[in-house]
Amino acid sequence: MTQPLRFHGADAGGPRLQEVMERVGHGDRDAFAVLYDAVVATVFGIVVKVVRDRAQAEEVAQEVMIDLWRQAARYRPEQGTVMTWVATIAHRRAVDRVRSAQASSDREHATAVRERHRPFDEVAEEVESRLESEQVRRCLDGLTELQRQALTLAYYRGLTYREVADRLGSPLATVKTRMRDGLIRLRDCMGVTA
Repeated sequence: MTQPLRFHGADAGGPRLQEVMERVGHGDRDAFAVLYDAVVATVFGIVVKVVRDRAQAEEVAQEVMIDLWRQAARYRPEQGTVMTWVATIAHRRAVDRVRSAQASSDREHATAVRERHRPFDEVAEEVESRLESEQVRRCLDGLTELQRQALTLAYYRGLTYREVADRLGSPLATVKTRMRDGLIRLRDCMGVTA
């Protein structure tokens, strides 16, 4: 029968802690309770310095303790003391939490920037639309009667070339030519570059 392990202070980092760690690696819950008592203050201290939020630090410290239970069999005394190994795990877990929080914050910021819309000025949009309409009317007034009628029927009523020709009683070729010439004159009048 193995005797219970209890130690405090200076013994916490010595060979006895290695023995406790070995027992934890074999699934000994009592040994884990001893390990927990020996390292939890150090773990929390490291984590709170990195995370800088007590509530998050408590959560991360709990995750570290779970990692210690799960990874205890991986501990190798020749690579360092138990406390060094524990401190490394605690520090890495805390840094991971900070990075994760920063990445989340960065994603939220990027989303907010993408979703931010420029304010829509309905009055300016309406004024611009009316000015364009007036300019189109002025330019249409500068066309010949056949050009204006053909373009109005085609663009405002949605008729085809043949339907415009039938409606105006003009040959199809004449209507096409008048519409082409009328579009060129409208483009020049409105200052649109081809």
